[in-house]
Amino acid sequence: MRVVVFQHLACEHPGIWRDFLREDGADVVTVELDAGDAIPSLDGVDALLVFGGPMNVDQHDRFPWLAPETAAIREAALCGMPVLGVCLGGQLLARALDAPVTQNARPEVGLLDVDLTAAGTTDPLFAGWPRRAAVVQWHSDTFALPDGATLLATSPACRHQAFRFGAHAYGLQFHPEVTPDMVAEWAEVPEYAEAMRRMGGAVPGGPFAGVPAAAAALGARARRLYRNFTAMAGRPA
Repeated sequence: MRVVVFQHLACEHPGIWRDFLREDGADVVTVELDAGDAIPSLDGVDALLVFGGPMNVDQHDRFPWLAPETAAIREAALCGMPVLGVCLGGQLLARALDAPVTQNARPEVGLLDVDLTAAGTTDPLFAGWPRRAAVVQWHSDTFALPDGATLLATSPACRHQAFRFGAHAYGLQFHPEVTPDMVAEWAEVPEYAEAMRRMGGAVPGGPFAGVPAAAAALGARARRLYRNFTAMAGRPA
């Protein structure tokens, strides 16, 4: 299995999915866009993973690589390649499919519940997931649904948590890949620290205080999502 990973920040990597990819012996090509890596050809690639970052999808003047990245994501999604976009990656997938990305009413930061929609409960990506699950969130923006997309998950503070476009392209607003070590690293990113400040310290011990205790359950759901997604890599586009 050949997988291309788009990264936008060193601490926004595949997280626990790196272990799963290693176990499967996957051929992983990591593209560090913020470090100046060129986007490779996606010919012969089985799946594209796009992870998070502190930038906005439309900040092309500050981050000129966003334009070719968005074009590559669009090409992959429209040709039927399995695509999974996480947080910024989900927003980029939505933007690549001509849907707007705007500021959410308030940041979602912490270990928070999302609910699968009726469509989500029968979607192959979420097979084996509970109807309601705690997930890691850290975002200030939100995506609209592209034309023809199906809403798969929602939350009270952010209606659009997951969508599917076509058969194999998925955008998630939440982070299924995150480990306790990762959220500690994120606290050092100024844009993320500002989002946490805007939360006003409403959760005793901080918004991620519950992540270590939930790590086993988060990891099990992450593995299930990974298995469901990579199974699509062998299906016809």
